[in-house]
Amino acid sequence: MNPFLEKRQLGSTGLTTSRLGIGSTFNAPASAIEAAVEWGVNYLYWGTVRQPAFAEAMRNVEKKNRDELIFTIQSYSRDASTVTDEVEEALKSCGVERFDFLLLGSRDEKPGNEFIEVFERLKSRDIVRYLSISSHNRPFLPQLLDEYANGESPYELLMFRYNAVHRGAERDIFPHVTERPTPCMATYTSTRWGHLLDPEKMPPGEQPVNARDCYRYSLSPQAIDMVICGPGSAAQMQEAISALEAGPLEEDERERIERIGKHLYSQYAPAYPDRGDQPDVEAGLAAQ
Repeated sequence: MNPFLEKRQLGSTGLTTSRLGIGSTFNAPASAIEAAVEWGVNYLYWGTVRQPAFAEAMRNVEKKNRDELIFTIQSYSRDASTVTDEVEEALKSCGVERFDFLLLGSRDEKPGNEFIEVFERLKSRDIVRYLSISSHNRPFLPQLLDEYANGESPYELLMFRYNAVHRGAERDIFPHVTERPTPCMATYTSTRWGHLLDPEKMPPGEQPVNARDCYRYSLSPQAIDMVICGPGSAAQMQEAISALEAGPLEEDERERIERIGKHLYSQYAPAYPDRGDQPDVEAGLAAQ
């Protein structure tokens, strides 16, 4: 069976997630998001930028099959006292009754206990149910994996960057994802901000990668449970779904994408590198 069509356990929550999630940043129409949910995508991420059409889709699908859906609200706040108001405002702005996850965004170290206390109060009110975290500090995440294995971490989902250009997770994270249960492992920026799709950025003689194959690449490691896409149109939404239908890459496809990724890293080093990127930055500079 095509493994991209199989849902994954979401930590120890009892929930299962599609291998594809959808973020709210870009402006795909509500109908495209709703069609994706009808197809089987069930993770909707009310993230950094929050489009009205995405909120409309969340409201519409909530009425039909809420028990099968996973709604996430992201907070970048570094002040725990502001998180409750932020979550309450987000509930009003998107018009849903509850978020399943509160995601503490862009954390390079463990948030203080005051954030856990706020989460527990929100959970007691049935406003959110579970806690997750994203990070640009890859070497920090194995600590959370170890703590989770020992029953000491509240984070049921970990989110980080991974694509054919940014492959540091293969070194810093994947070797530590050895047994289940683990937190759900989610990634984003599969197209590397569109660079993998850009014909002007390709090495000589190479055609650009299509978005479908970018998602297939990011989904391929066994450690990855879910990839977040950010469709800006119905066509982009459908292309992301087509990655699930196509299944894993062939070896020659993977090798081609990695050649392009290596070129892009050497020519277009990240403006905001992750912690743990230094060996890759140095290798990229040496290749120029």
